[in-house]
Amino acid sequence: MFINITTSETGDNKGSSGALVNYLEKENQMQIEKGKGLEQENWFNGTGNEIRRQEVRMKIDSNIAKLGRSDSKFFLINISPSQKELAHLYEVYGKNGTKEKLKEFAIKVMDEYAKNFKRPGINSHKDLLWYGKHENYRYYKHTDKEVKDGRRKTGERKDGRQDHIQIIVSRKDITNRIKLSPQNTSKGKNKEHSAKLGEFNRTAFKQSGEKLFDTVFDFNRGLKETIDYANIMKNGTSEQKMQMQILDDIQNEQPKSAQIAKELSKSISEGLFENIGEMITSTGKVGSDFLSILMEPVYV
Repeated sequence: MFINITTSETGDNKGSSGALVNYLEKENQMQIEKGKGLEQENWFNGTGNEIRRQEVRMKIDSNIAKLGRSDSKFFLINISPSQKELAHLYEVYGKNGTKEKLKEFAIKVMDEYAKNFKRPGINSHKDLLWYGKHENYRYYKHTDKEVKDGRRKTGERKDGRQDHIQIIVSRKDITNRIKLSPQNTSKGKNKEHSAKLGEFNRTAFKQSGEKLFDTVFDFNRGLKETIDYANIMKNGTSEQKMQMQILDDIQNEQPKSAQIAKELSKSISEGLFENIGEMITSTGKVGSDFLSILMEPVYV
């Protein structure tokens, strides 16, 4: 599950959202060029599924009270399930069902986005001004490895299922009074000051989306497919990486340990264990359950 927050696909979020809205209409434009103008994919949010692009641009561009010329006016959230996750959705819901389920999932993700700010009065997607768009395809960019290697060309469509959701969310809340920026990751002087600033934890937001997907769609995620594992393998200490690798090896040999391994991986990512022994012995019942699984015979 890839969830990312950027300023804009078009590179500028300090002016009108018009360029971004038009960019996200590219699949509709392709349908028109193919003579299929009636097959249009409109925008959605928690209150409607057939919102036109004119409304999106107008509402986002007018929700900028007390924002300066150099201030960000909106942000782009990309929700992209992996090929394995999409295969699971297609198997359970089919193509059209997957599209609708991803829209429902996006609404829940925006609930998590709102709660992540920990601001009074910002509790769900209903407190935000946002619009989502389902897209069927993804295209290679000049930064992709395949393009740099010469195997693909910029603008070429990627293979496989590529369903994803793009969301434009206003910097201001639905009342146009409260500033909400996912770029604000600094902590305040104390809990009250942090709440006033609206500190946003990007890692926690991505983790909440991953957990939400697994819960809503009953998806069995392997340890190597988790954000915790990826973060440790990229930024963790050598000891943390070793702990994660041991968890993965044990999970592969003892499938019953999968859930316990995921719980322990979160503690590893928080740096709670100095060594392997501490990982097993300092986690109470989880540790004893894990140890009992380790003692079970492996049949080959």
